[in-house]
Amino acid sequence: MTIEIELKFITTPEGAEKLPARLAAWPNVHSAPQKLTNIYFETPDRQLRRWDMGLRIRGFGDSYEMTLKTAGKTVGGLHQRPEYNVALEKPELAIAQLPAEIWPQDCDVAALQAQLQPLFSTHFVREKWVVTYLNSEIEVAFDHGEVQAGELSEPLNEIELELKTGERADLMAFAAELADMGGLRLGSLSKAARGYGLAQGQSQRELRPLPILKVKPKATVEEGMLGAFTLALSQWQYHEELWLRGTPSALRGINEALETLRQAFALFGTLVPRKASSELRQKLNELEEALAEQKPQPSLCFTPLWLQTQLALTNWIASEGWRPFIDSKTDSKLQGSFKRFCDIMLGRVSADLKETFAHVRQTNEYQDKLTRLQRQLLAARLLAGAYDETAVAAWLGAWEQLAHAIKTHQEAWLESYRHQALKQSVFWKNGGA
Repeated sequence: MTIEIELKFITTPEGAEKLPARLAAWPNVHSAPQKLTNIYFETPDRQLRRWDMGLRIRGFGDSYEMTLKTAGKTVGGLHQRPEYNVALEKPELAIAQLPAEIWPQDCDVAALQAQLQPLFSTHFVREKWVVTYLNSEIEVAFDHGEVQAGELSEPLNEIELELKTGERADLMAFAAELADMGGLRLGSLSKAARGYGLAQGQSQRELRPLPILKVKPKATVEEGMLGAFTLALSQWQYHEELWLRGTPSALRGINEALETLRQAFALFGTLVPRKASSELRQKLNELEEALAEQKPQPSLCFTPLWLQTQLALTNWIASEGWRPFIDSKTDSKLQGSFKRFCDIMLGRVSADLKETFAHVRQTNEYQDKLTRLQRQLLAARLLAGAYDETAVAAWLGAWEQLAHAIKTHQEAWLESYRHQALKQSVFWKNGGA
């Protein structure tokens, strides 16, 4: 078993053309292009997917290899997953050769193999370089081909950076240098995820409101903070995919995700010094300015500014970039109860909303207050995951109903919805505010 640590980029043809010359800036060993075919297996009821596993056989020349990837962690385009590889004499599954301990308890391996069938495949040409960068060796692979499931297929143009030896920090720094050449964006979806999408008919995904952040019971403030930033990044990349696939309204989801990042910085600002995130927030500001220009185009996703901002955020999350800037007192607070933190912060959100909407004398005042309302609702969604879902839904629903009425100019209902929202019962502890 190895832990695979890699960054995935989607590239334009122009970006791919620039890659060899860009890599020449560092010592590297080049490998000639090689044709690869990967067949991914699954049961009819998608059992492996439910276990967060991916199983494939890779063919290259006359050699074959079976690979199982198990549950790991993906942040932005940084993928970290345990991986098991077994050499095969022929392209036939032999999952009994994998370590027995990787399977869930009571799993009948023989019965599982009997159910496994090919679900989708990838066919591509891979060109590789092993680059020496600082104290690390990084394998750079350019894959050009397609993902195929039945009658459906989509092009595959990826650049993968895999850390072979050395430090993850070197991998991220190397990626930041490549970002300057343009034509790249982070790939949050693995080849397997894209294959599953095709196998399901590739139905058009809908815009996704910010989910309520869920964290494990007894999570610390730091774990809640990590969850908040990771959720915002996930929302950003989800709507980025939609925007690039021809859904113009997905731009609203991207802007909301960026606003969610702002709210996360505001919520945890008393614990994380501003200097810990100053460079990151500057990049976010520049990106928001670019998006505010008239009729921004999806091609913005392949610019250095877009990629550098996502890389900076990914690195800040993965490396816990605030840690060098905090003292022992702040660290103690970060290790405190996230639930207690949410009690306090939800009280402040509620107090702010009540003060904002306590007195509205003219209808046009509602439009002036809408932005503040929307921001506080995003903050509440980052804080409300540990409470009774019915109570949370009622409280959020009343305020969201008011926000919708303001956006759609339902003047006749504004006063009624305002009063309903103001009288909602709080769902958090010590919620007198």
